Amino acid sequence: MSTPATPANFIRNLIDEDIATGKWGGRVETRFPPEPNGYLHYGHAKSIFLNFGLARDYDGACHLRFDDTNPEKEEQEYVDSIVSAVRWLGFDWGAHLYYASDYFDTMYACAEYLIGAGHAYVDSLSAEEMRELRGTLTEPGKDSPYRTRSAAENLDLFRRMKAGEFDDGTHVLRAKIDMASPNINLRDPAIYRIKHAAHHNTGDRWCIYPMYTYAHPIEDAIENITHSICTLEFEDQRPFYDWLLERLAEGGFFKRPLPQQIEFARLNLTYVVLSKRKLIDLVEQKHVDGWDDPRMPTLAGARRRGFTPQGFRLFTDRIGVSKADSWIDLSVLEECMREDLNKRAHRRIAVLDPVKLIIDNYAEGHGEECWAPNHPQKPELGKRALPFSRELWIEREDFTEVPPKGYFRLFPPRLDAAGIMQPGNRVRLRYGYVVECLGCDKDADGKVVAVHCRYFPDSKSGSAGADAYKVKGNIHWLSAAHACSAEVRLYDRLFAVPYPGRERDYLADLNPHSRTVVAAQLEPALKAAGAEECFQFERHGYFVADLVDTKPGAPVFNRTVTLKDTWSREHG
Repeated sequence: MSTPATPANFIRNLIDEDIATGKWGGRVETRFPPEPNGYLHYGHAKSIFLNFGLARDYDGACHLRFDDTNPEKEEQEYVDSIVSAVRWLGFDWGAHLYYASDYFDTMYACAEYLIGAGHAYVDSLSAEEMRELRGTLTEPGKDSPYRTRSAAENLDLFRRMKAGEFDDGTHVLRAKIDMASPNINLRDPAIYRIKHAAHHNTGDRWCIYPMYTYAHPIEDAIENITHSICTLEFEDQRPFYDWLLERLAEGGFFKRPLPQQIEFARLNLTYVVLSKRKLIDLVEQKHVDGWDDPRMPTLAGARRRGFTPQGFRLFTDRIGVSKADSWIDLSVLEECMREDLNKRAHRRIAVLDPVKLIIDNYAEGHGEECWAPNHPQKPELGKRALPFSRELWIEREDFTEVPPKGYFRLFPPRLDAAGIMQPGNRVRLRYGYVVECLGCDKDADGKVVAVHCRYFPDSKSGSAGADAYKVKGNIHWLSAAHACSAEVRLYDRLFAVPYPGRERDYLADLNPHSRTVVAAQLEPALKAAGAEECFQFERHGYFVADLVDTKPGAPVFNRTVTLKDTWSREHG
């Protein structure tokens, strides 16, 4: 038995107890059961790492199962995206890929048994009438007038439902439990409904479909799942889960011990929405550019954004597993991505808002190389050459004509308080020379189009004379003759407030500045970047070559996260 690789939690403690008592013969079998009606989101990552992680750490198996019981909302596109996302996170299910629809025949046979045993009946009330009789949290429900139908009559009606004789909504099959139960979920829940809709997997074979709460425990039992782990909203459903499997075990469908449902707190994350309905709205109303938009909290979007599976693993380990609902600030996820990317991302230079820097005393046509480390904490990764020339690109914010207090970058000569002209400021061109600002050129509108400076030939980084130059400013640059231009997308949080929709419609809380596209200048080595290669752009953050839009020799970069949590500082 392998040692668990992640921190202990109450679920692992339960499994340890089961193994110690020999329950299920020491076997651990879990499942990840998404509904194929949308793309997986950040919350699913927590469930994936939990379920697949438990199977890995206890030498068990985790099944990937599609709970495809609602044909009107399910598509093959969603199935494909889910498979891709789970694999991207680093997990494989081997031979254990299943669909709820694989078991429709068994589910139907179970339903006929429940009818015959007096545990289910066909109800012909309308949905509104059923709601009126259901009762409230403080008042018991009332029996349907159809609850006393005989088993023979119920079986005949159910078979005719299956044969397609009735319209949608005319009948439902309900479990017969207790309309006075304090748990509303036990007040004769519906377990089959009529839906004349084609299914992505079974086509037009069925016109009745099982309800999710009925199908799920049967799927677990068929697959011999030991620990059926789900989120807290299913806690009130556990009594029905157990009731159903006990009835079916009595009927000889399943053997004991039966699967055990265990609930944990779902992921509640600030600045995002994880509701499938809201995510679908964002896509369909074109507030984003599809399910894999890097601003979307989907795993497909996270991948394009440059988030890493290792970062998600660090995040899920850090927030832990508990029974108590709580909110996790998005900055925790972002910091986990920074930690992971800091270790793996090579350093590169990009100028996102370029303006020319002309070194007046550097010979025209002359060039040389400066050397920069690929990773400052990993000298074994070596250095790369940065071409240097008379004309460079620098960030526009690294020059100002009127410097504020504490500004140590480039500014031109100016009169001091005594009326004496002081020279322009000096800065070090990172990995290169110290330069002194001489002035600037402007266009007809007064916009700065070029900055002029002079350099000190004996100040090159790494040279014997470099230490003689003491400057406070250090700016990055690129040779204008060698840099490559590229589209860079600066992504930020999709929502501007921590709890979208709490005080108004959630769409009103969208961040209008969640994406800014700039025409940047990149160091030459970045031109060959392949899709999904990640880098730290010095000063700017971590960036990834876009999975979809990057082409050979023409990368498009997305900002994954900034170097620090600037959002909290600017908006906190």
